[in-house]
Amino acid sequence: MKQLTAIVALVLALVACKSKNNESNTANQIHKEWYGNWVGDFDVEEYKQESNYVYRTKVNIRIISINKNGTVIGQSIVAGNKRALKGSFDEGIDKFILKEPGNNKYDGVFEFVIIGDSLVGSWVANNKTIDVTKRSFRLVQKQFVYNKMLMLPSNVEEEIPRSYIDSYSSKDTILTYKGDSTIEGDSSYEYVETLYRVASTAVTTINASTKELKEADLKNLKKLDLEIIRNTIYARHGFTFGKKSVRQFFDFVEWYVPISDNVESQLTPLEVKNIALLKRFEKYAEDNYDTFGR
Repeated sequence: MKQLTAIVALVLALVACKSKNNESNTANQIHKEWYGNWVGDFDVEEYKQESNYVYRTKVNIRIISINKNGTVIGQSIVAGNKRALKGSFDEGIDKFILKEPGNNKYDGVFEFVIIGDSLVGSWVANNKTIDVTKRSFRLVQKQFVYNKMLMLPSNVEEEIPRSYIDSYSSKDTILTYKGDSTIEGDSSYEYVETLYRVASTAVTTINASTKELKEADLKNLKKLDLEIIRNTIYARHGFTFGKKSVRQFFDFVEWYVPISDNVESQLTPLEVKNIALLKRFEKYAEDNYDTFGR
């Protein structure tokens, strides 16, 4: 009995000590108004000529804590990667220097200041051999809230919204121009035309987070439609997409806030069911291709 009492007393002492440390850490934190997600465009500044890179993607710099002694804890979330950030804040010049862990070839260092309602700065890669070695950003503070009603915007001004053309998947076709025999020198010739996958307006009208989808809803949709409708579910949950072919449809969307690289546990039963159906249709669906010139 005495041994049990001693163990209980020890546990209570440890809990009290941990609680006291947490209170102390909280008391030492400053600028709590800056805590949270800062989201915006991540633009290329320095790159290798003729390299394969995405000029602009979306980045989320999350500030978790700023200590009075100048230490800062945070996270960077971009292009499918969620990386811990640790560094310093200089109160005198209001400047942050935060480093990613360094064990990934795409890790680097963020330097930024907060000016008014914007977080402004740059990121420099540790590895100088990758395609993009420096990016710049101007971010705004955004709170993430899951909302099942969120939809991709519809461009009513365009017959086919350019935002929903898959610029990463194309195929070339050889066409023949038949010259006009009545015009001197107008001879026939062959030329190559590039075609791209195109999504229909269904991606802006079908909500797979609110409606239980049936086969009849999907049977006439193309593969790209199905992919975008499914990935919009994940975007609503703040999933950070690793594939640039998927990011192209969400990085420009105002409501999209990437916060996690795994949201499976957050999906609703309806969403899980719809994702399974969409994947089944994607497996056999075909795509439509079109051309976009001047």
